[in-house]
Amino acid sequence: MQYTIVTGMSGSGKTKVIRYLEDMGYFCIDNMPPMLIPKFSEMLTSVNGKFNNVAFVVDTRVGDMINELLAQIDDLKQKGYDCKLLYINADDETLVKRYKETRRMHPIENTNGLLASIRQERKMLSALYEASDYVIDTSHLTAQGLLQELKEIYASGDTKQGLEINVMAFGFKYGMPLDADLVFDVRCFPNPFYIDELKHKTGNDKEVQDYVMSFPKSVTFMEKLEDFMKFMIPLYIEEGKISLTIAIGCTGGKHRSVTMTNKLADYLKSCDYMVNVSYRDMGRE
Repeated sequence: MQYTIVTGMSGSGKTKVIRYLEDMGYFCIDNMPPMLIPKFSEMLTSVNGKFNNVAFVVDTRVGDMINELLAQIDDLKQKGYDCKLLYINADDETLVKRYKETRRMHPIENTNGLLASIRQERKMLSALYEASDYVIDTSHLTAQGLLQELKEIYASGDTKQGLEINVMAFGFKYGMPLDADLVFDVRCFPNPFYIDELKHKTGNDKEVQDYVMSFPKSVTFMEKLEDFMKFMIPLYIEEGKISLTIAIGCTGGKHRSVTMTNKLADYLKSCDYMVNVSYRDMGRE
């Protein structure tokens, strides 16, 4: 099990960080008291590997208990856990501006004002800053820039940029998928449904695949679709997309769409993308 402890300055963007980590598949808990970390780690370990990546946000909202955090991190490491400390930072001017815009109260109450509270907090966190494995300064980062920094740290090494691609086959007669980012209509290709020996098979059967791909226009379609993906997917990654759903539809969602979905999924997997395949309507009659 891998742990990431997120800490840092109030107003630096820890909430955005935890949301991005959740999108990357992390189990996240915000505002975790350090003394509860051992109990939570035992509880999460007891559920048979259900939680592989865990992130806790621990900051000065817990008061003086923040001073216990380094000891708890050392304890996790001694127990054999992979535990990293991620410190989110921003300069004083940026933090003052953000608090003025949001009008939220700073967790450190200093009678000398907001800037004094920020400086007091920075001093409280100085040991954590020095001990951190990673530091991200968000002073001049856009939301996209922050996401890119996190991807460089956490994206899986065997997939590209941590992007998850869902390729779905569906039948138009059952309605369009509402969650699709890209939809392709393959009803223009010859339908195996009208071939007696293929009617009751699916695009997962070689006979159907061979029939669908026996037409030059089917081969040309797949070549152009692969070329389109080669161009578009890096743009989605650059834009910061975490999940992409591609839907391919035929009339019933059983023959042509399943064949094309499998072909596209195989191509994307060969490009080292993380790919999930589903056949929404294949079981329907």
